[in-house]
Amino acid sequence: MENITGFEGRIVGRLCWDELTRNRMRDPRALENFGYKVFSQNDEDGIIHEIFRRIGTKTKEFVELGVGNGLECNSHYLLHCGWHGLWIEGNKAFCREIGNSFRPVINNGRLKVVHGFITRENIERMIRYGRKARRTDAPPDLLSIDIDGNDWYVWEAVTSFRPRLVCIEYNGKFPPDLYWKQAYDAKHVWDRSDWHGASLKAMEVLGREKGYVLAGTNLSGVNAFFVREDLYLKESFIDLRTAQELYNPLRRGLDFIAPGHGARYCLADQEENKGIFNYFSGKTEYRLSRDLKRIKKIANRIKKAISGAD
Repeated sequence: MENITGFEGRIVGRLCWDELTRNRMRDPRALENFGYKVFSQNDEDGIIHEIFRRIGTKTKEFVELGVGNGLECNSHYLLHCGWHGLWIEGNKAFCREIGNSFRPVINNGRLKVVHGFITRENIERMIRYGRKARRTDAPPDLLSIDIDGNDWYVWEAVTSFRPRLVCIEYNGKFPPDLYWKQAYDAKHVWDRSDWHGASLKAMEVLGREKGYVLAGTNLSGVNAFFVREDLYLKESFIDLRTAQELYNPLRRGLDFIAPGHGARYCLADQEENKGIFNYFSGKTEYRLSRDLKRIKKIANRIKKAISGAD
């Protein structure tokens, strides 16, 4: 039978979402036009930079919840731009890696790292603990939330400050007119299925209740960007505010590649003539770190061999 549609292969989601994105991007103010990757997971670095170009900054402070090992997150690049802030990460091994890879900015006080499994019950306490050395009531400019589960509930629970911009992960599988959020579970850990987070519509409604305007989403359909209502100027942003108008589906096959080589350390604030010892206190610590990496590689090979045998 003749293929009268002209399309071949597998279609993920619906073509209407691609058409929606194309039409939106014809407006030069559409945030997707400014996306790029330096250290973010996708194109968030460029979008965050562009939003702050439009709304300005006040404190150049960030709070990011869920950063992995820090090398690929939404505020790593901001450290290179003179920002400071707080990371909260639930994985102890990742926190140890950050301690080495980001040692210069940790030692000079520009980055504080707190280890703790984030819930709606403890998030305010952990943020207060992480920011107490700042001794300031001024809110951070950026709040970024990517904890693969209770994101909606954690944003709802953050009431002690109102950042200029909130970047939050949404579940891009669900169409933009559907209000859905996972049932709260303080012990939830993502199992790499669609059981996580909340739909873009649910995020839009929560944002509006907290005094924020949905300004856009990224092309990968992963993160939504909310600008505080008093900073949102109609002439600065595309004249669209709803999930139905600003939706991008989860595009898993869309890869953003940073130019240059991959990141192994945070390159901000290095001291001259220290080389690798910007990140390690001496040869012993450096050798121990290399030994641990070798052990992990061997362990991973053994796991793969065992799983393959099964």
